[in-house]
Amino acid sequence: MAEVIRVASSTDRRVDDFRDLARADRRPDRPGGRGLVIAEGTVVVRRMLASPYPIRAVLGVQRRVTELADDLDGTDVPVYVADAETMAEVVGFHLNRGVLAVADRARLPDAEAVARQASTVAVLEGVGDHENLGALFRNVAALGVGGVLLGPGCSDPLYRRSVRVSMGTVLRVPFAPLTPWPEGVSLLRGYGFHVAALTPSAGSQDLAGFAGRGHGRVALLLGSEGHGLSREAIDAADTAVHIPMADGVDSLNIATAGAVAFYELTNRAAHEPDRDGSPPDHPVPTEGW
Repeated sequence: MAEVIRVASSTDRRVDDFRDLARADRRPDRPGGRGLVIAEGTVVVRRMLASPYPIRAVLGVQRRVTELADDLDGTDVPVYVADAETMAEVVGFHLNRGVLAVADRARLPDAEAVARQASTVAVLEGVGDHENLGALFRNVAALGVGGVLLGPGCSDPLYRRSVRVSMGTVLRVPFAPLTPWPEGVSLLRGYGFHVAALTPSAGSQDLAGFAGRGHGRVALLLGSEGHGLSREAIDAADTAVHIPMADGVDSLNIATAGAVAFYELTNRAAHEPDRDGSPPDHPVPTEGW
């Protein structure tokens, strides 16, 4: 197992990467900050250890560090152990999950690299809520979507809250910015994608009917929590699709809508080859990009 270092005082400078996480002006993962990625809880830390993100250190109470012993075995990651009170003083709040890890950012793929290896991709515009973004990434990973492309107005997927809500799946799902917007969707057509905009707008097709016709590779555009996709994004798509709603309800939370749409698309795709004859599903990588 990696070397375990006891931390007896909250002033120990060796745990500065974990310090004052409750203060927005000092958070290491904030925009303009140090660019660190923070994982909370044994499940998320375990996924970080298995990801391409270079781990800087782990800090936790003894019980949680012991739970990670097999994952830490053979690594050279510094592991700091403190009691709950000392850890709370360092972090700035009591952490129920009992363990944190910090990592440097990995080199991300570009949009072309994401498109090449995926049969289905999610393309997001204006998704600014960190929890919704994290939930979308969790749904992407769970339902076999090959990657995420980010248009304008999206939050940083590696912000601490997004990482936590995604249960660490954001650390293994390839993502990249897509520019210019919305003209960049033409790149996807070059890789054989049919671009579908998810919108309740009049004239859109039923999602299940669209998925049932088989379009090979599909890029699904999803818009902001409040206003949905912009008119420009919808116009840039090949098709507009919607999820039928019961009377009196016009929309779903974006993470929920994404889950429904991802299931329809990937479930159908699992039973048919891509247009170019390649296998329908390309596994999401767990090591490297």
